[in-house]
Amino acid sequence: MNTAFTFPGQGSQKVGMGKDLAEQYPVARAVFDEVDDAVGKKLSQIMWEGPSDELTLTENAQPALMAVSMAVMRVLEQDGHFDLASAARFIAGHSLGEYSALAAGGAISLADTARLLQIRGRAMQQAVPVGEGSMAAILGLDFAPVMEIAEQAAEGEICTAANDNAPGQVVVSGAAKAVERAMNLATEKGARRVMPLPVSAPFHCKLMEPAADAMREALADVRINEPMVPLVANVLAEAISSPEQIREKLVEQVTGTVRWRESVLYMAGNGIDTVVEVGAGRVLSGLARRIDRNLATKSIGTPGEIQAYLAGE
Repeated sequence: MNTAFTFPGQGSQKVGMGKDLAEQYPVARAVFDEVDDAVGKKLSQIMWEGPSDELTLTENAQPALMAVSMAVMRVLEQDGHFDLASAARFIAGHSLGEYSALAAGGAISLADTARLLQIRGRAMQQAVPVGEGSMAAILGLDFAPVMEIAEQAAEGEICTAANDNAPGQVVVSGAAKAVERAMNLATEKGARRVMPLPVSAPFHCKLMEPAADAMREALADVRINEPMVPLVANVLAEAISSPEQIREKLVEQVTGTVRWRESVLYMAGNGIDTVVEVGAGRVLSGLARRIDRNLATKSIGTPGEIQAYLAGE
């Protein structure tokens, strides 16, 4: 058992995702119906029909991506007699994907996870007025120099290295003008490319403190069980299983850095040789290969990919 199961974050969404699962598998359709009920709207209709800008809204994209991941998991469990506890040594998720991982690991119920992500998305959206914050990808520089650039660019405002995704792929987040200064500095210091990200809020920085407060309140009332597989937490880049520690780290995660590169290295250092990405897209598979070329990767997000995985392909 040298496998880690990982779950994608925001940016992997696209109109149509999960529709083939719902059409082919009643158990997947049931997941989408349950999520629709939990969030109080026909989220599945937005997922399958769009419009794209409505799906991209943070409060929709977050529970929608989780729903696709959980639909895949339920199909694996029903059709493949799949058992996560015997198939994986670790679970991990990128930002919102941490919630998907916890739902897959039996730590939080599907309905509670959907409601939490709707609250999280809405709170993150409302924490900073539109236009006052931004995020940018810095390509070609590693985490340490980007941290220094963010500190230098802050000039009394908030600016931080928010996502350490892979070697040479770091995201900065903060006040719009500070992020712009960071982009200019990064270019001066040899970044291969800098690009603003099409996000509606500056995630994973101190500007998100109102959203962290909202999540502390929301999580206080939610039952969290010990996951059947240890969770490699974003803000720690190491495994945890205690429900209270999970609750605490989910709050910290709103303003904290997503330490994805370190998380993958931690799993590889603890015997993982295969990373399976469950849900929409293949972003995490690509990152895993950049982080450690010795890792094998598999993506499971469509009926064909499910069948291939269950057939051992």
